[in-house]
Amino acid sequence: MEIRKATNRDAEDIIFVMSNAEESGFMLFAPGERKVTPESLGKLIELINSQTKSGMFIATEGDRILGYMIVQNEKPQRIAHRAYIVIGVHSDSRGKGVGNALFTSVISWAKQVELHRLELTVIATNEVAVHLYKKMGFEIEGVKKDSLFIDGQYVDEYYMSRLL
Repeated sequence: MEIRKATNRDAEDIIFVMSNAEESGFMLFAPGERKVTPESLGKLIELINSQTKSGMFIATEGDRILGYMIVQNEKPQRIAHRAYIVIGVHSDSRGKGVGNALFTSVISWAKQVELHRLELTVIATNEVAVHLYKKMGFEIEGVKKDSLFIDGQYVDEYYMSRLL
């Protein structure tokens, strides 16, 4: 398995993985809700990767993309030390170390670009993801009560972070 920064040529395959990950019901977008084109995602990949402390990373095996991680940093001086993470892994690749490999690589990269804090949110009932994030050194900082509305019910999210 290789972890590398995505390029705009990866956009169509990333969209396939994103759509599959959203089918799990544990992502921000509901299944089928996100409407993204290879062109628009390609531009976003270029924009994110052009920023020193942001990046879109992918896990690949041969020509196949197994998962992705978006690391988004913002410019204001007071928050320039932190970045927000979004991760998605194709259902065929879950439980096979893809998330672990993405986190390990991205944490190493984040230290190199001098990020101090990585943060993410996760649906509180997504026990597999919470377990992975804790294993990777993230801690629950708080609960965002009724943060999402899924299938007619309000659902809590955990706010998690890791200091580097």
